[in-house]
Amino acid sequence: MRIATAVLTAVAVLLGGVGASSGAGGGPGPVVGVASVRDEVPAADAVRTPAERVWTAADRVRTPAAPSYTVDLAADATGRVWTGHERVGFTNASVDPLPEVYLRLWDNAHGTCAAPPITVSEVTGGTPVALSVDCTALRVVLPKPLGRGERTSIAFDLRIEVPDRVDRFGHDGEYAVLGNALPLLAIRDAAGTHLDPYTNHGESFYSLAADFDVTLDHPARLRVPATGTSVESPGAPGRTVTIATAREVRDFVWAAGPFAGVSGTSAGGVRINVHADAGIDPSDARAMLDVALTSVDAHAGRFGAYPYAELDVVLDDDLWFSGMEYPGFVLDRVRSTALVHEIAHQWWYGIVGNDEYNDPWLDESFSEYATDLALGRTGDGCRDGFSWAAPTERITDSMRYWDAHPSRYEAVVYDYGKCALHELRRLIGDAPMEALLRRYAADHWYGISTTAEFKRAAQAATTHDLTPFWTRHRIDG
Repeated sequence: MRIATAVLTAVAVLLGGVGASSGAGGGPGPVVGVASVRDEVPAADAVRTPAERVWTAADRVRTPAAPSYTVDLAADATGRVWTGHERVGFTNASVDPLPEVYLRLWDNAHGTCAAPPITVSEVTGGTPVALSVDCTALRVVLPKPLGRGERTSIAFDLRIEVPDRVDRFGHDGEYAVLGNALPLLAIRDAAGTHLDPYTNHGESFYSLAADFDVTLDHPARLRVPATGTSVESPGAPGRTVTIATAREVRDFVWAAGPFAGVSGTSAGGVRINVHADAGIDPSDARAMLDVALTSVDAHAGRFGAYPYAELDVVLDDDLWFSGMEYPGFVLDRVRSTALVHEIAHQWWYGIVGNDEYNDPWLDESFSEYATDLALGRTGDGCRDGFSWAAPTERITDSMRYWDAHPSRYEAVVYDYGKCALHELRRLIGDAPMEALLRRYAADHWYGISTTAEFKRAAQAATTHDLTPFWTRHRIDG
């Protein structure tokens, strides 16, 4: 995500300019959208008995594994209310039994527990127990603990109501965006089940690569760009059925509205579809398409080929932030630098996953560094004027810290973070740094990385002792 308070520099000659925008700146159970018992705690361990805490610290396997999501939803006439069904399949990869799973209903952070925008009901395959973490997490107890290597599924009815707000989950007049609207499985690892709170400054999302098969029935007048590859067919009179298929992605997002579209294929063979709302000048949409076509190939040349057939870009100049990334889908204002950054996230978060709440630098600093490379920027002098706010401040701080110090988030994670990567490049050399990132991406392709794993990979790429470097730049982990 690129926040709107960023100072977006002029577009580099490498990618060309974008004209001025004409838009504004800037078994079955009860309904559990609201639970009768709420557990307002940040982690599942706080509500488990010792007997339920069955995993060990030595077991670092992330589970539930191999998730698959099958979704069938129909929109109302506006495209802002969607109802239907979701089935979630998963395997227990842990040596320890899996007695329960948690679904993250992230967008309930945009409403209230009394009137949540995401409502789950009629759960089968498990028993819903309680909503927690401001109603963004739903605990589902399985009929019996799932053994290692065993697979099962849960299913439920789903209702999504898009709020009246211009956001990554919200609508701007006729144009709705449904970011993080589908309930996803929370990850359990050696630290327990990750149930961090929603953050509006950045991201809280941490999920395993999954397969999605999503059917969206909607009014024919609405275009529905979505993660994955979409095929449209006629539905009932006045309606269209869009079937979107996505493999090995961490999330699924779609939008709905009477978008104007322009498309093209990059030299590397990636299909880019730009969807613009009525406030976007057609010349700006075409210019942003050119930026996307160039930058997707630039990133692919450095970090590995883009593995999906297409990428959708949705433009809305009324967004309060500059852009937001999802697998195969980018939400952006008409801002070239921001678009290059969001497309870099296809690798740094999308392909090479990370815990975005606890390790935000692993996607934001890396995407900002990738943006500089794509724009031909060397990073010389990029730390000029920077100073740490406190002796304890770190690049590697979690969103808990940045939510408490929001004015420092961009300065440290985006700006200083990319500077640190530039300095690492200068220290070990251009070619070793390029080889390091390509190998690091390959080693974690569709997986999850951590700061400790990046530090090990960097040290393996050079004969320099990097210990003083990590200390100097406050990269812990």
